[in-house]
Amino acid sequence: MKKIISIALALTIGAALYADSFVINEKVKVVRSKPIYRDVVKRTPYQECWDEQVPVTSYYNERRGPNTPLGALIGGVAGGIIGHQVGGGHGKDVATVGGAILGTIVGNNLSRRDNRGSYVSGYRTVRKCVTRYDETQDRVITRYRNIAYYHGRKIVKISDRPLRFIHIRKIIEY
Repeated sequence: MKKIISIALALTIGAALYADSFVINEKVKVVRSKPIYRDVVKRTPYQECWDEQVPVTSYYNERRGPNTPLGALIGGVAGGIIGHQVGGGHGKDVATVGGAILGTIVGNNLSRRDNRGSYVSGYRTVRKCVTRYDETQDRVITRYRNIAYYHGRKIVKISDRPLRFIHIRKIIEY
């Protein structure tokens, strides 16, 4: 068995050493170039503009009166009551004091806030624009399918432009 494998291996190597090949380059005339199309959507921007009347607003301040400690007092009491509802034991006392302090600060700030009012004092013209798009669909040529025949076989090559010839490479081994 080893002898048969050795002989077959020797014949294969010998045949490979004596084998030869050569290459032939040829040009085959293209008989037809067909364009390959693709649909493309083109978007062209344009603007639509118009004039719009916009109210001009003026503001005035109307105080509620002089600053009084009433807001701080009411806020402190409310904060203390809410804080007393939280916790238990010594924590309840801390929550009551903390709530009273926080309520005093919030109440004081609310009592000092101005009552702002507004009125329309006139109108002014403002130009407003919106960008819109016109869409058109076009068919464009993206590539070409070039067709040639070589010894009865159809050859197709895709390219960026129509071709006059297709270059082929033929390898002959013996």
